[in-house]
Amino acid sequence: VYLAESGGGSVQAGGSLRLSCAVSGSTNGRYCLGWFREAPGKEREGVASSFNDGRMVYSDSVKGRFTLSVDAGRNNLYLQMNSLKPEDTATYYCGSGCGGLRPGLVDYWGQGTQVTVSE
Repeated sequence: VYLAESGGGSVQAGGSLRLSCAVSGSTNGRYCLGWFREAPGKEREGVASSFNDGRMVYSDSVKGRFTLSVDAGRNNLYLQMNSLKPEDTATYYCGSGCGGLRPGLVDYWGQGTQVTVSE
């Protein structure tokens, strides 16, 4: 499985960004995909994740501001991020794995894309 993120950048607080993750390769029938982030000096954490049955889960810190979506072919994963805050600054990673928001259960990672939110 190969994952390639895009869409990161710099934005002022209150702004919006949309991250994309292109998925290729065999997932062996497992279509769980999610977004994770890692801020400097902090552990990687789950942001939003989808399960095989279509359920989605969000971390409390982004609930109501971020929206996860997957295209019909499950080849692209998106994260619409609104009302961004400085504390959202991190490297965002796309991950393939059915562990929900748990980074330790991700099987494959993308290379990451930087999101920087200024005051």
